[in-house]
Amino acid sequence: MICAISGEVPDEPVVSKKSGLLFERRLVERYIEDHGKCPVTKEELTMDDIVAVKTNKVVKPRQLQAASIPGLLGMFQNEWDAIMLSSFALEQQLHTARQELSHALYQHDAACRVIARLKKERDEARALLAQAERQIPALMAGAAPTAVVSNGKRAFEDEVGPDGKKIRPGINPVMIDELTECNTMLSAHRKKRQVPPTLASIDAIERYTQISSHPLHKTNKPGILSMDIHPSKDIIATGGIDTNAVLFDRPSGQILCTLTGHSKKITSLKFVPRDELFVTGSADKTVKIWQGSEEGNYNCIHTLKDHTAEVEAVTVHATQKYFVTASKDNTWCFYDIPSGSCLTQVGESSGQEGYTSASFHPDGLILGTGTTEAVVKIWDVKTQSNVAKFEGHVGPVTAMSFSENGYFLATAALDGVKLWDLRKLRNFRTISPYDSDTPTNSVEFDFSGSYLAVGGSDTRVYQVANVKLEWNLVKTLPDLSGTGKVTNVKFGTDAKYIAVGSMDRNLRIFGLPGEDDQMDDAKPSEE
Repeated sequence: MICAISGEVPDEPVVSKKSGLLFERRLVERYIEDHGKCPVTKEELTMDDIVAVKTNKVVKPRQLQAASIPGLLGMFQNEWDAIMLSSFALEQQLHTARQELSHALYQHDAACRVIARLKKERDEARALLAQAERQIPALMAGAAPTAVVSNGKRAFEDEVGPDGKKIRPGINPVMIDELTECNTMLSAHRKKRQVPPTLASIDAIERYTQISSHPLHKTNKPGILSMDIHPSKDIIATGGIDTNAVLFDRPSGQILCTLTGHSKKITSLKFVPRDELFVTGSADKTVKIWQGSEEGNYNCIHTLKDHTAEVEAVTVHATQKYFVTASKDNTWCFYDIPSGSCLTQVGESSGQEGYTSASFHPDGLILGTGTTEAVVKIWDVKTQSNVAKFEGHVGPVTAMSFSENGYFLATAALDGVKLWDLRKLRNFRTISPYDSDTPTNSVEFDFSGSYLAVGGSDTRVYQVANVKLEWNLVKTLPDLSGTGKVTNVKFGTDAKYIAVGSMDRNLRIFGLPGEDDQMDDAKPSEE
């Protein structure tokens, strides 16, 4: 009896009722299970059509070679040889696969390097093209040549006049007309502006608490010295003692990029949203202009070395085409952003007095600067002349902020915050939130001009009133860093949150818990 499938004597024979064919039970069961047919006749077949055959147990004869000891040894020798040949073939295949993998990895690495280089060249070309496009209108209008070469170095940078000073092209009449036109437009628009209905209410601010804390800077060099918020993208930039600038996306709670390049602490930084630019000033006496890319990274396109001492402040003009830097060398520089050229440098280099803060008036024709000698100076940008001085502070003027209504200026120093009426050029109120040994490090109006934030040993928010009415304290936010020194305070859009930097490495966000669903992914508050 032979199985119709295997052609061998079955161990467990069965017979098909339909065809009468003999099968090995395990083989025919598997075939019926897969196909439902007889493997030989192809007729429909089920296990009910299979009948077991009772037979005596079959003892299969031993192979002829296994019938003697020499035969067994020969079988073992053949099997050993086959195993050795198979092992040798596998080793050869493994060696070949390793070579192919190594070659593929080398090609992949080379391709990645080429792609990275091409991306870098593409970004540089785009930046140069955008810069050239911005320079063409100015040149057509008779703007002074900037003679820019690579890395922000200017051809006339080394040219020195008879008096030993560097030659500057100056602010030409075309630029003055542009500044005046911007001032006229913003002033007219400001008179019609109303407080936005989405502005955070006083009741909401009274309930503000810390909702997140983000370690952005190095542990071994903690301290956030400067901060700015992108007006449309809700990105917070911080500059620290660790020489780095960090761009942080508040909604997602993620660090977008870390800008390195300065050799000392970053004292001031500002966004230039129009062209996705970013400006940083440092204690290493330099200013850097960074160009944003589509990938979210920023590359340094200009390094400016016009100051001889620490750069303490950077402020951007309303046109977003110019910015001013103020330094402890007792000068401030007016820069053209597209070219990175210093158009004029105002002041005399001095080792006794220097500038510690600076800010443009919202309309752009007035510049305010604070000095180490506790004096606030007001400048006419068109003529670069000092038109007013405010005295009365104690200690360096560490921060200043113009109200969006254009009438008030808030300045901070060791003795607290002074509020100045720009219409009558006088101090109409002094806020002294701390003791005489605790300086006020930060002061900031929100964009609507409804609130004033003050930073010192804690953060305090005041409701803005007028010259006659009292400016009431709305909320006091404790300093949770443990350092007792709040260095920066910024309002978010519509004052929906307040960003606070201190002398530790963490950026802290204060607001209403649970109001912004986008904050769910952010890091929870520190204990």
